[in-house]
Amino acid sequence: MRPKHCFLGFLISFFLTGIAGTQPAHESLKPQRVQFQSRNFHNILQWQPGRALTGNSSVYFVQYKIMFLCNMKSSHQKPSGCWQSLPFPCYRYGQRQWKNKEDCWGTQELFCDLTSETSDIQEPYYGRVRAASAGSYSDWSMTPRFTPWWETKIDPPVMNITQVNGSLLVILHAPNLPYRYQKEKNISIEDYYELVYRVFIITNSLEKEQKVYEGAHRAVEIEALTPHSSYCVVAEIYQPMLDRRSQRSEERCVEIP
Repeated sequence: MRPKHCFLGFLISFFLTGIAGTQPAHESLKPQRVQFQSRNFHNILQWQPGRALTGNSSVYFVQYKIMFLCNMKSSHQKPSGCWQSLPFPCYRYGQRQWKNKEDCWGTQELFCDLTSETSDIQEPYYGRVRAASAGSYSDWSMTPRFTPWWETKIDPPVMNITQVNGSLLVILHAPNLPYRYQKEKNISIEDYYELVYRVFIITNSLEKEQKVYEGAHRAVEIEALTPHSSYCVVAEIYQPMLDRRSQRSEERCVEIP
C-alpha cells in the first residue's frame, strides 16, 4: 500500500504542475527570426519554427508592447518616475506589461497582423512569440525594436496615363495607409513623408530610358513625343529624409498616333 505522505507529495506536485504551468521551456522549440515586416504601415510580425518543430504540430502565442522612452516635452519639476542619471527632467512612458494579441493566441500560422496595435507610427514597439508543442513551451523570442515610421517600405506610385494632343499626362498616386480619418477618408503616405516622384520614359524603338521628371508634383506632362511611336512609362518614389526609394511601378505602354 502506498504511504500516505508519498501520495500527498504526488498530489501536491501534480497540482502545482497542472495549475501553474511549470513545464520546462525547450530551447529547440523557441521561434526563430522573429521580426516585423512592414509595407505601407501594414505591420506584420513574422517568425520561423524552432529547430525541433515540423509540420503543424505546434501553436504560437503573440504579445506586443510600446517601448519605454523618456518624454522631455513637459515638466517644470522632476517627477518621481524620471531617470535620475539624465541631466534633464523626463517622464517615462510606454507599457510595462506585455499585451496579448487575441487573434494570434494559439495560432498555427507563422505570422500575426499587428497593424492596429502599432498604429502610432512614430512610437517604438516590440513583439514576441512563444511556441507550444505536445504540452511543452518555449521561451519567448523577441523582435528588435520596431518603429513603423523609420522602417516601413512604401510601394511605387500608381499611375494613370492619358494622351493629350500628342503628349502624355501622367497622374501619380502615392500609396494609402491602412487607417482612415473619422469621415472614412483615405490617408496617404504623403501625409507623413516628404515625397519626390521620379518618372522615366522608355522609347521602345531605341530601347532607351530617360528620366523626364523629378519633383513633388503628382501631375506630369511628357511632351515632344514622336508620332507613330510607342513609349513605356515607369515611376518610383524617393524619400529624401530616409534616403530610400520604392521599387519601380509596372511599365505602362502607349502608342502615339
